[in-house]
Amino acid sequence: MSAPVLLVVAHGSRDPRHAATVRALVRRVRLQRPGLRVETGFLDFNSPSVPEVLESLDAEGVRDVIALPLLLTRAFHAKSDIPAVLAQAPPRLRIRQAAVLGPSPLLRAALERRLYEAGLTPADKSSTGVVLASAGSSDPEAIAVIAEIAREWRHTGWCAVRPAFASASLPRTEDAVRELRELGVRRVAVAPYVIAPGFLPDRIDRGAAEADVLARVLGPAPEVARLLLRRYDESCAVGRVARVLALA
Repeated sequence: MSAPVLLVVAHGSRDPRHAATVRALVRRVRLQRPGLRVETGFLDFNSPSVPEVLESLDAEGVRDVIALPLLLTRAFHAKSDIPAVLAQAPPRLRIRQAAVLGPSPLLRAALERRLYEAGLTPADKSSTGVVLASAGSSDPEAIAVIAEIAREWRHTGWCAVRPAFASASLPRTEDAVRELRELGVRRVAVAPYVIAPGFLPDRIDRGAAEADVLARVLGPAPEVARLLLRRYDESCAVGRVARVLALA
């Protein structure tokens, strides 16, 4: 039996940098696992759409698909939008929705990679406060996850870590930067907890104007690509267990 196709489900954006970054990440996933078929579908703004990809796969005779949300938290898109789109897929397709990417130690490693690329070193951790800047959500579960990531990250040696949000929740990035300054933190860095550029990541960038260091978005970091494959493998394992139980 052939391995399920991995369908990476991205949000989409009017900003062309978004789709370009998603495709760069997917290319890295393919490089890490040659032979695995990896497709990309967008919920909005970009092509191909998720329904277009699913129709095409069905027409080719593909039967097993793992749809992996390119999301860092389990909020509205993962709970509602994506299941609704997948429910409209051709009936011959067997589709499993994989877990969202976060939280994961691999994402924390990718965040630190971006901070080091921006000029910090591990020796700077004890004198640097970090703003963990996410897009934001009205979903309390997602907000709680970001806050917990910040608390856990603080215990790895950073002077302080504060969560911040570009929309829907507070504090904003600039407020978290200011708070760290008022606490007397010597150096303040902003780490965008987002996959790809776009409207809200640009708001994070503007909010980091008074910070000393601004990291890039996570994008095609190798740790993020590894995490996509880990979520794919986890979903495959669940599917195998389900088939065994069905035959028992």
